[in-house]
Amino acid sequence: MKVAILISSRGSNMQALVRASKQDGFPAEIVTVLSNNPDAAGLDFAKENDIPTKVINHRDYENREDFDTDVSKYLTEQKVDLICLAGFMRLLTPDFVNRWRDRIINIHPSLLPAFKGLHVHERAIESGTRFTGCTVHFVRPEMDDGPIVVQAVVPILTGDTADILADRILVQEHRIYPLALKLIAERKVKVHGSIATIVGAAETEATLTNPLVSDD
Repeated sequence: MKVAILISSRGSNMQALVRASKQDGFPAEIVTVLSNNPDAAGLDFAKENDIPTKVINHRDYENREDFDTDVSKYLTEQKVDLICLAGFMRLLTPDFVNRWRDRIINIHPSLLPAFKGLHVHERAIESGTRFTGCTVHFVRPEMDDGPIVVQAVVPILTGDTADILADRILVQEHRIYPLALKLIAERKVKVHGSIATIVGAAETEATLTNPLVSDD
């Protein structure tokens, strides 16, 4: 499966996906890393790992539609099968999302559908909930919506700040995003309306104790 990763900054989840893709037998190939920001630090990482990069600067466009059109054109030219959003700080138009329906995934730092949008860690702490986490989901036109592929649960501990909690969740993001990509590339994820099901779910759940990407 040919994969494009879209970033706007350092792209730490992009780095996790790239490292996973280099493992023997991994069923997906990262064919390009695209950024809307020419100064995104993640572009250097991609180049160091011999992955073609592309910058399409949103500031060069008068509207979102024209920007998305050029992004879609480039991804089509690269014969991309799946798009992974990894800190891509642009709202995609409904036309773009529908054009690539069930071929765009995103990672969000909460247990969706809870805490959609921004400032999720502060909101989770302020809510008094005991657990939060992260979610990989297929993208829909509505913000932070779509069939859920994989989630990881992270406890909120006494004394947690937003930054401390974010760091602990990020560890889990780096575990579940490669896992979600692997499952999709292996054709084990089926979307039925608003629900994503996983073939061999029991075996998949067992692999969560043996993450694809180590903490090292």
